[in-house]
Amino acid sequence: MPQTLLIGSRGSKLALTQANMVGEMLQARHPGLQVEIAVIDTRGDLDQGVLRSFGGVFTREIEHALLEGRVHLAVHSLKDLPVEVNPQLELVASPQREDVRDVLITRQGGGLESLSKGARLGTSSLRRRIQLQALRPDLEFAEIRGNLDTRIAKMERGEYEAIALAAAGLHRLGWQERIGAYLEPGQMLPAVGQAALGLQMRVDEERRPLVEGLNHPPTLAAVKAERSLLRCLGGGCQAPIAAWGRIEDKGLRVEGLVGKADGSQLVRAEVRGDPAEAEALGAQLADQLRRQGADALLAPG
Repeated sequence: MPQTLLIGSRGSKLALTQANMVGEMLQARHPGLQVEIAVIDTRGDLDQGVLRSFGGVFTREIEHALLEGRVHLAVHSLKDLPVEVNPQLELVASPQREDVRDVLITRQGGGLESLSKGARLGTSSLRRRIQLQALRPDLEFAEIRGNLDTRIAKMERGEYEAIALAAAGLHRLGWQERIGAYLEPGQMLPAVGQAALGLQMRVDEERRPLVEGLNHPPTLAAVKAERSLLRCLGGGCQAPIAAWGRIEDKGLRVEGLVGKADGSQLVRAEVRGDPAEAEALGAQLADQLRRQGADALLAPG
């Protein structure tokens, strides 16, 4: 088995932290393994104004590097990875998931209750905005772009009174003290794949056995169900679709939510079943949401 492994990663602080974390896990399991990180610029990194709704803006160039053999392993934030992938590539492992919750960082500290009427809240996620509108319709919601440190800096300069982010990234960077409040899943259902990493390789990669041992089966079952839901609904990473799968009482429970882009209507459903049937459960959940009008809510205009 080759003893050198090249990991492809975005160059953001969070992406490199995640890639190095995976590298350390691999070296702990395989003493003597040499791990190198190759930084690959993606469209989303080069053009901060690009919309996340263009699938793969943070992953496509890294996938090209895999296909061309320039790297052996890609470490993705799974919520950025489109559900339709090149058949020559495969998700070989997903390590144990971080905290799935969203959080608020506010200029004055505290959570939603601390924000004054009409306060400006920054988020680039329709999923977050429609759920926050249900909780605080009086707030002003504004687009915000950039990596985590860029977004926090914009808030600190006074461009926003608060910003909404995923807890997982802040935890991995050790920035927990910046968090004003956690939003529980009952208030804010997370994005598909949120807090999970996707370890992707070519299907013919001989180093695959080195990586497979990092897989956490409960996490992989959960994200497979969530990604199946998204695929069945025809949504991308920026669609107003949320989902959360987890193992409960040895079964897989998956909740899903779909909203109208203007936040005027939300529908929610859940399914439970065998973790081995994760993708089928995701499709079943999509059918339940469709029966409540999900297709009409997701329709343009």
